[in-house]
Amino acid sequence: MEKTSNIKIEPSNLRFFKADTILSKELIDEGLIFLIDKPLNWTSFDVVNKLRYALRIKFGVKKLKVGHAGTLDPLATGLIIVCCGKYTKIIDHLLNEHKSYTATIKLGATTATYDAESIEENLKSTEHIEEKDIQPILENFKGEIEQIPPIYSAIKVNGQTSYNLARRGKEIELTPRKIHIFSLEMLNFNNPYLTIKVDVSKGTYIRSLGYDIGSSLKVGGYLVELRRETIGNLRVNEGFQLDVLLGLIGN
Repeated sequence: MEKTSNIKIEPSNLRFFKADTILSKELIDEGLIFLIDKPLNWTSFDVVNKLRYALRIKFGVKKLKVGHAGTLDPLATGLIIVCCGKYTKIIDHLLNEHKSYTATIKLGATTATYDAESIEENLKSTEHIEEKDIQPILENFKGEIEQIPPIYSAIKVNGQTSYNLARRGKEIELTPRKIHIFSLEMLNFNNPYLTIKVDVSKGTYIRSLGYDIGSSLKVGGYLVELRRETIGNLRVNEGFQLDVLLGLIGN
């Protein structure tokens, strides 16, 4: 069993892939981090598999240690941290870092998945909602709160993922989890679309937050857009678009 890494999780202590990085198998094995701006409709595993395949082809090897820190839903975009070689040992540490997002919630409806992956239900008018009604609601979600995750999530229930059970029509009751919302602000309200910026602890579901905000406004709500901006001190604008990164690796 591998020992827990004693690498400090600070950007200055870690090696990151840059446009001028000269890649070698030895460098990958010693540890390298790729910051990637995940495309829409890709799973996090798609991104990792694509990068792993490109590196395997470049070095002519069958196996490489590659893993990511922090899953994003297919309908979300933004920062994914991919660790290679010895840096795969620090993935658990990176998962504990706080994360920030920008998110757009459509008020006046709900969906089973809490996002745009499923059809709208429970339609309600939002004509009466104004900006001044929203800010007090957002204040109630700041700090340590209890949140119920979406049933369409990767949480395990009796050894099976919750989303698999939900897709088979099974009744699921997930227990609330303590999370921390460090900051939450309204960026824009163009009725019925509410855009927020939020900084949260590990384990926070922004889909659930969108649903809960809509419920508090008594009209329902679901996530229509989500972008992860940061993980700890690392920012998405420091990363690469996937197609650009793959082009650099292939050169």
